[in-house]
Amino acid sequence: MGQVTVRVGGYSHPVSCEDGQEAHLVALAAEVDRRVASVRTMGGSYGESRLLLLASLLLADEVHDLKVELAQARAGMAPPLPLPGSPTDPRLAERLARVAERIEVIAADLGKS
Repeated sequence: MGQVTVRVGGYSHPVSCEDGQEAHLVALAAEVDRRVASVRTMGGSYGESRLLLLASLLLADEVHDLKVELAQARAGMAPPLPLPGSPTDPRLAERLARVAERIEVIAADLGKS
C-alpha cells in the first residue's frame, strides 16, 4: 500500500492509497488546495475544517454542473460552446456568481453557530 503526505491549506496530511496511485492522489490534493486558496481570497478568517468544507462545496458544485452538462450532452441537448477566440465564457461568470452566493450563505449560517 502506498502512502504520501499531501499539503492542503497549509496543513500536511499523511494519506494511504493503492500502490501506483500516489501521483494521482497528490494531483487531487493539489486541486483541493487550489479551492482552499480560492476560498481564502474571498476574505474572512476560517479554521481548517471550515476551509475544507467550503472547498468541498465548491468541488461538489462543479461536479454537479458537470453531471448536468453530461446528461444534457447525452440527451442531445448540449449547451452551445463559446465561440473560439471569445475572451470569456459567459457560463463561467454565471457559475462563479452562483458559487460565491452559495458560499456566502453557508458562511453566514456557520457564523450563526
